[in-house]
Parts: sequence; C-alpha cells; structure tokens
Amino acid sequence: MADPDKAAMDVLRVRRMVFGGVYPLYVAKAERKGRTKDEVDAIISWLTGYDAEGLARRVADGTDFETFFGEAPRPNPNAERITGVVCGVRVEEVADPVLRQVRRLDKLVNELAKGKAMEKILRT
Repeated sequence: MADPDKAAMDVLRVRRMVFGGVYPLYVAKAERKGRTKDEVDAIISWLTGYDAEGLARRVADGTDFETFFGEAPRPNPNAERITGVVCGVRVEEVADPVLRQVRRLDKLVNELAKGKAMEKILRT
C-alpha cells in the first residue's frame, strides 16, 4: 500500500519545482527529436496563455510550478481533452490540480517529441 505521507510530499515537491529549471529540459527533449523551442513555447502558450514575454519572465524569475500554473493568464479550457499516460500515470486521473497541469504539459511535450503534428497536439 502506498504511503500517503510520501505521496503528499511528492506532490509538494513537484509544486515547488522551479519552472525555469525544467523548461530547458522540455526544449532539449524536443530539439533532440528534431522539433524546436518555438514549438515548445507554442504548446506552453496554448496550455497557459503566457505570451513570449511572460513565458521568458517566468523562466528567468524562479517561479515554481504552483505559481506558474496558478497565475497563468488564460488557462486553456481544452486542456481537459489531454488524456493518456505519462510516467505510468493517467493524466486525467491525477487528483492534484497543479500536478495534473504539470502532467498535461509533460504529455504535450512527449507528443511533440514523438513527431505528432502541432494541430493534433493542440487539440484543434
């Protein structure tokens, strides 16, 4: 049986992770597979509503994931359409709202790295 205290600590750890520390990993993953930083930025913009300036500011200022998603200018209502498995966990079943958004972003970046068309990634 899973330890509820450990699970709560894991959620807290992810909520407190610095977005700017993870962002270069998203870009590197995409670029290794022949995709671009601009495509990663388009995905993040679609999910959160951050424009290029706002995203750059969040990458640079030490914002954690909780703040990054909590202060997103225009969270996309179509984000609910992001389903599937990331790291063995069904995205749509993640209870914590911040962790669910992190998993959604992970899922979108994974789809990009796997060569999926932007139209399909952005659920258009």
